[in-house]
Amino acid sequence: MNQAEVLLEKIRNGFVLECKEDMNEEYLRALKQTLTIVGDTELLSVPPLLTVYNQAPNLNYKITALAVIQDEIGHAHIAYRLLEDLGENVEDLLYKRPANRWKNPYAFDFKLDNWIELGVFNGLFDRAGYTLLGDAFENTSYGPWKRALVKVDKEELFHLRNGEIIMKAGMKNPETARQVQEAVDWMFLMGLEFFGVADNLKSRSAQLDYKLKGKTNDQLRQKWLSTAVPFCESIGVKVPAHYDEEQGKFVIDVPFPCKFDAENKKWLTDQPDTWEGVIERFKKRGPQNQEFVRRIQKGAYEMEELRAEEVS
Repeated sequence: MNQAEVLLEKIRNGFVLECKEDMNEEYLRALKQTLTIVGDTELLSVPPLLTVYNQAPNLNYKITALAVIQDEIGHAHIAYRLLEDLGENVEDLLYKRPANRWKNPYAFDFKLDNWIELGVFNGLFDRAGYTLLGDAFENTSYGPWKRALVKVDKEELFHLRNGEIIMKAGMKNPETARQVQEAVDWMFLMGLEFFGVADNLKSRSAQLDYKLKGKTNDQLRQKWLSTAVPFCESIGVKVPAHYDEEQGKFVIDVPFPCKFDAENKKWLTDQPDTWEGVIERFKKRGPQNQEFVRRIQKGAYEMEELRAEEVS
C-alpha cells in the first residue's frame, strides 16, 4: 500500500490524528480547506449581524445578540488557531487576502434590513452551521478539532434557538410576521446552498475519505430540512419544501438551484440555474463583500499606518 492508502486504512480503523506529522499532503490540504471555510464563515457572520443588532426591541435581546457575535468571533479564533498550528500564516490570511478570496457563504455578503432578519439569520444559517459542525464533531478524524467542537456545537445550538425565539415572537404581530416571511423567502434557499453542490456532481471527496465529515452534501441538506421545515410550518411560515411520504425525504418545491436577483434579494424561481452558475455567483461575491471584509481588516491597516508614521 502507498502512503495515502496506509493513512486511509488507519483512519477507517479509528485512528485520530493529533498533529501535522500524522498527515499526508492530501489530508493536510483538505483539513486546511475545511478550517479556512469554517473560520471565514464564523468571522464574516459578524458584519451582517452588526448591521441590525442595535434595533433589538429590548436590552435582553441586544445582550443576546452581542453574545452570539462574541461566540462567532471565538469560533473563528479556534479555526484560525488550528490553521496556525498546521503552518498557515494567519496574519496574511486575515489581513492581506483580497475580499473576493474569502470562503464565507454568499449569504453573508448582504446587509440585514431589520431586527427580524437577525432572528431568521440565526434560525436558518446557524442551523446550517449546527448541522455541518455537528456532523464534523461526530465524525472528524482530527483530534484538536473534535475537542474544540464540544464548545462550538453548544453555542451554535444556542444561536439557532435564539433565532427560533425571535421568529416565533415575530409571528404574533402582522407587521413583524410579514418581515419573518419576507426574510425566509430569501434566506431559505441560501441555507440550502450552505451544503455545497449536489452529490451527483462530486466524483470524490477527500473530506469524506479522510473522515473530516461523515455525511454527503445532500444528506446534510436533508438533515437541515428535517428540522427547518417542521419549525417554519409550526409557526405559520411558508417554505418552498415539504416532506414527501412516497420518496421518504424532503423535496424542494422550486427549481434548485435557481437564479438570484442580488439587488432585490429575490429568487427567480422561474429561472433554473446550474451548480456551475451558482459557483460563478459565489466567486463574484455579494454586494457587501468588500465592505464587510474591509471592516474586519480596518484595524490592522490603521495600525500599519500608525507604525509608518512613527518610523517617519
